[in-house]
Amino acid sequence: MNEALIRSLTPGVLAVLVRRGADFAAAEDAVQDALVEAVRVWPADPPRDAKGWLITVAWRKFLDTTRADAARRRREDLVDDEPPPGPAPAADDTLQLYFLCAHPSLTPSSAVALTLRAVGGLTTRQIAQAYLVPEATMAQRVSRAKRTVSGVRFDQPGDVTTVLRVLYLVFNEGYSGDVDLAAEAIRLTRQLAAAIDHPEVAGLLALMLLHHARRAARTAPDGSLVPLAEQDRARWDTGTIAEGVRILQTALARDRLGEYQAQAAIAALHADAPTAEETDWVQIVEWYDELARLTDSPVVRLNRAVAVGEADGARAGLAALAELDDSLPRHTAVSAYLHERDGDLTTAALLYAEAARKAADVAERDHLTRQAARLNTRRRRTSGGRTVTE
Repeated sequence: MNEALIRSLTPGVLAVLVRRGADFAAAEDAVQDALVEAVRVWPADPPRDAKGWLITVAWRKFLDTTRADAARRRREDLVDDEPPPGPAPAADDTLQLYFLCAHPSLTPSSAVALTLRAVGGLTTRQIAQAYLVPEATMAQRVSRAKRTVSGVRFDQPGDVTTVLRVLYLVFNEGYSGDVDLAAEAIRLTRQLAAAIDHPEVAGLLALMLLHHARRAARTAPDGSLVPLAEQDRARWDTGTIAEGVRILQTALARDRLGEYQAQAAIAALHADAPTAEETDWVQIVEWYDELARLTDSPVVRLNRAVAVGEADGARAGLAALAELDDSLPRHTAVSAYLHERDGDLTTAALLYAEAARKAADVAERDHLTRQAARLNTRRRRTSGGRTVTE
């Protein structure tokens, strides 16, 4: 049986059942039962309309379960009689499923897990492996999320901003185990872009592609992080970059700028530079100004300080950084970098070591520790008050 086909059809089948009145948890159980039946029947008698077959069987499974449970008889009054067999409806109910999985009553982690399960078609085991948590823990998280949205009906327009935020969270998780979450986020965002004509959906897809294109160059063979300025640009995926830029240009032409388009524009400027030295930092600062206007995010202003330091000099970057709360994540690391750029190696080395102690990620901690060690080595070579440069 074609596993890729099943995976692509499952979200739409689930969405149809929910739209017809089934609560989320019961609908998913019915779809899983239908998939089991498909495994048994399809090899000998494949259907002409696979989605229509799954919808019909899943709906029967749902009605059978509902009628068998006396405590659920009231729900029978809410559902129609079994629809006649025939081709599946052309409407893409998967879009509604996106909105359901990104419901504001869910925590971000629950929304991500439910999206991967219901829209992505991943198993609980696969999601647990990707997040490096026990399968039982992830099963509880998914179960709670399903209970939370079980009473939600598709009678209000969904918030596309929330959906995009969930997909962005999936992408930023990276990858581990046998599920590549970055690639999965791109697949789901492509699916969403095909279902909804929205410039920010296109902007997010472009952003993901432009970042993903640099993935092979981000780590050294030993697993250590490679900063953007030191990456081997020959290892960047130029085809993926071209696709991301093309999608971004189409979105920007609609003149409805949003935060994901602005972030993608910054990523595109990095991707366009043949070398780190040729990066158009002035234009990047201008895009960060736009992004700060759109989001009023302190993290954006932190990244802007780095860009200002590159465009106008380290002192200007430090002045921009001084306006921000020093408790921000990565504030100490940015301060270390800018102090190094300004020639204050003693302060920079101390700040790199402090940033390493604060780092939550092992790879980032190791990178910052190496930066501190590198500067301390240079300082030890100082003679007569003058630093001997390498």
